[in-house]
This record gives sequence, C-alpha cells and structure tokens, in this order.
Amino acid sequence: MKDIKLAMCQMLVSDKKEVNIEKAVMMIKKAACEGAHLAVLPEMFNCPYDNSFFESFSEQGIDGETMIAIRAVARDNDICVIAGSIPEKDGENIYNTSHYVDRNGEVIASHRKMHLFDINIKNGIRFKESDVLSAGDKVTLVDTGYGRIGIGICYDIRFFELACLMADEGAELLVYPAAFNMTTGPAHWELLIRSRAVDNQVFVLAVSPARNEAASYTAYGHSMLADPFGRIIAKAGTGEELVYADLRGAIVEEIREQLPVRMHKRKDIYKLLKESR
Repeated sequence: MKDIKLAMCQMLVSDKKEVNIEKAVMMIKKAACEGAHLAVLPEMFNCPYDNSFFESFSEQGIDGETMIAIRAVARDNDICVIAGSIPEKDGENIYNTSHYVDRNGEVIASHRKMHLFDINIKNGIRFKESDVLSAGDKVTLVDTGYGRIGIGICYDIRFFELACLMADEGAELLVYPAAFNMTTGPAHWELLIRSRAVDNQVFVLAVSPARNEAASYTAYGHSMLADPFGRIIAKAGTGEELVYADLRGAIVEEIREQLPVRMHKRKDIYKLLKESR
C-alpha cells in the first residue's frame, strides 16, 4: 500500500436530496484543496437513513443526479471518491450501493450491501432494511493507484468472513461507509473497526453521517481510521466535520512481520472459500 491522505466526510444528511449533494460536493472540493487523495462519504449520504425515503430517493445506475455530481467533482478536482452509499434502483429492486470514482470521474467499482440490517432490539431500535432493500452478492475489491481496497457497507463490518476474504485477496485498506445508531454505536462501533483491523492486519476506515437528534434514525458519528495493529489514528466527533488521516502504507508489512498471524493460519484444518458467481 502506498502512502495516502484520506478525508472522512462526516456530513449532516437532510431530507432534501439537492442539499445533500451540494454538501457532499463542497466537502470533496475542500478535501482536494487540502491535499487529500481519497475522500469517503457516509452511508446513504444523499438520503435520510429511513425506509420511507429509499424508493423516492433512489437512482438508476451511475447516471442519476447524485453520481453525475460526484463524478464531476472528482474529475474536476483530481481526487478519488468512495461515494458512501445511495439507494440504487435496478429493475424492481433497490440496493444500498457504494461507488468508487477515480480521479478521472469514472466509476471503476460498485458494492451492493451484502448483509441487510434487520434487527429488533428489546427496549432499543427496530429496523428492517429488507422491507425495501435487496441484498448484494459480490465481494468488492478495487485496484487503485495506491493499492487494493475492499469495500463493505455498515452491517457488512460485523461479518469477519467478508473482511477476511477481502484481505486474503490482497486488500490492505477496508472501507465501510456506515450509519451505526445510538444503541449499536456506543457498544460496537470502535470495537468492530479495531477488530477487523487486527483480525486481518489491514487499515480499516469507517465513515458515518453526522449525528442528527431530530432525525427518525440517529447516526452515532465518530468516523475513524484504525491501523493494522488496531490503533485509532484519526477520529471524528459527533457533528459535521471533515477529518483527515495520513495512511502510511508500509505499516501493513511492518506489523505482519512483527506478528505473523497470517502465516500461522492452519489452512490444513480450515479455509475460507469464496463461491464463484
């Protein structure tokens, strides 16, 4: 992995799509001006995280108004963007989809959230994405000029098998646009980010929307980056902010040499296989 300056765009999401798009564009422009190579937006950055909005805010493929704007700002400002996620319409289905946009404004990879967030916590939150959204079925890896990046979305981070597959296939940075809530966030947000980093000896970046107490779904915030030893090297608060992190790629090999757990896996006893599709 090469050294790279990352920008975490922890933006406040409203119920007005055009306002959200303008804010995302503004934050990406500012990140580029500050020398960032890659800007990352949060989950559902153009849309409130609420089942009642997903269909009306959904867009077909990469030529809807949201991705036209993100592709243009990436191209015009010479910056790569992981466009958080948006509701993507495909036939009768709607997916929670993240697009990787290169500095030429081209979408070179897309990830559809594989694990849908269907939970009912006693005395806590109830949410069922599958009432509206369909699940993706592909592991997403992106070959960039900085190294191989694996992309998941929010609930995907809880499944260590997915992270392991991405790391086994050469990803040294795992990126999760996410919107943990005020129940799961305090309990598991940092724990999961650091765990996936330590499990696989990779960098893990998770970017959240800013916290909005007035929203029907309140995001936890605290976007952060963990290094391959599980150390937090950059962290946001709860409000809207642009947080930068300098990723030193050589740390991956340094940690793997010091603690060679990947070499010590008992592949004669167990292995993780990816089904071909």
